[in-house]
Amino acid sequence: MGMTVDQAIDVVRETLTLMLMLSAPILAAALVIGLAVSLLQAVTQVQEQTLSFVPKIIGMALAAIFVLPWIITKIMDFSARMFSGA
Repeated sequence: MGMTVDQAIDVVRETLTLMLMLSAPILAAALVIGLAVSLLQAVTQVQEQTLSFVPKIIGMALAAIFVLPWIITKIMDFSARMFSGA
């Protein structure tokens, strides 16, 4: 029993939606930190390019650690659905 084109499109759509949903909290953390550092740089007129890199990496790592249980749950649910054929 093979997969139809419509089923394959649905799987790809669900996969891409899940990927966007799982990456959103980490990317949002990078965006907020980037905006805060840019505002700080504009106020202080310190234009050091590497200044925004370290806070973003630290913030993204903390966000990833914070949302990791939720990410793992979502991936496990998705994997179970894919392997069960449902």
